[in-house]
This record gives sequence, C-alpha cells and structure tokens, in this order.
Amino acid sequence: MSESKPIRVLLVDDHAVVRSGLSAFLLAFDDLELVGEAGGGKEAVSLCERLRPDVVLMDLVMPGMDGAAATRAIRERCPQIQVIALTSFKETELVQGALEAGAIGYLLKNVTAAELAGAIRKAHAGRATLAPEAAQALIQATREPPAPGHDLTEREREVLALIVEGLSNPEIAARLVVSPSTVKFHVSNVLSKLGVTRRTEAVALAVQSGLVT
Repeated sequence: MSESKPIRVLLVDDHAVVRSGLSAFLLAFDDLELVGEAGGGKEAVSLCERLRPDVVLMDLVMPGMDGAAATRAIRERCPQIQVIALTSFKETELVQGALEAGAIGYLLKNVTAAELAGAIRKAHAGRATLAPEAAQALIQATREPPAPGHDLTEREREVLALIVEGLSNPEIAARLVVSPSTVKFHVSNVLSKLGVTRRTEAVALAVQSGLVT
C-alpha cells in the first residue's frame, strides 16, 4: 500500500460556520489533511508563508483583502501552493479575477464532498477544475462585445467629459492647457473609438453607457 503523505489543505473563509463545515468534510478523507484556517486574506497569506500547505480553498468575497488579492499574493510568494476559489458567486468578473490572480480552480459552494475532494487532488497534481457555471461565464464573456469606450485613454475620457459638458474645442484646449490641434486629435480618437461621427452622438452614448458621471 502507498504511504504517500496526505495533501495539506488550508481553509480561507470569513464565516466560521463555513470553515467548520469544510474542516468536517476534510476529516472524511484519509488523503486530505487540514493544516490551518484563516478568516481573511491577509491572515491566509501569512499562514501560507508559515505552514506551506499544498492547496488553499479560498473564499473570494471577504472584507479587507479579498480572495483574488490574497490568491495573487500567495502565488507570488509561494508559487508551489495551488489555490482553488470556493465561492457562492459565479459572476464573470469574479471568475476572471480569480483565475488571473493565479487560482487553478473555481468551484461553487454547492459542490459535493466528492467533487471538492477530487478538485483538491487535481489541484495538487497541477490540473485545473472549473465549475460548469464558471466555465459558462467565461464563454459568455468571450462572446459579448466589449463595452463602448473600453479602450479610451484617461486623457480621452477627460476630453469626452468636457464634450458632455458642452465645451467647444477651444474651450477644452483652455481647460486642459493644451493646443487646439491636440484637442482636435483627441476628439477625433474619441469619436472613432465610440464608433460615432458627431459630438452629439458621443454625448448620448457616454451618458447612456455611464462613461462619464
């Protein structure tokens, strides 16, 4: 029989009841060992540096340092530690944020014990596990066109805000302390990136899309 060491797991969740349930789950598997619990992101990073677990089960929505920030810090400082995001949320931004931060898995808290144990084993072996809902969110994100104005520079956003205020090119130039030709260049870029030909259309789109407050 194999005498391989159990996979050392750290739990991170700001709810004690959730941590209690997860720790009870881990006890049911001989090849999984709970080595610590953290109630927040900063504590999780500190414990990872001290305990060096193999896999971290990371809640994402927590006060202070959230799960994505904690995941990024852990992966930077202890790249051998794998992180599985374990959350109640399946929003695209959360999924993308966790994976970009370095999480190897993304699971919802309604997973079965067997599924979670399997994901921990896969993570330890360097293999990813994505909840179907998370995978669907990522697929949906690639299909959706980017929001209007997503590629505007900070300066172009400033110019757009002044256009919305009703300022002319010379007035914008005076406000930003730049030459009229520079303003004309920025305005042309703004209209092009928004896919419109007139300032009035740019104003309507900016207000409708919430590009300016």
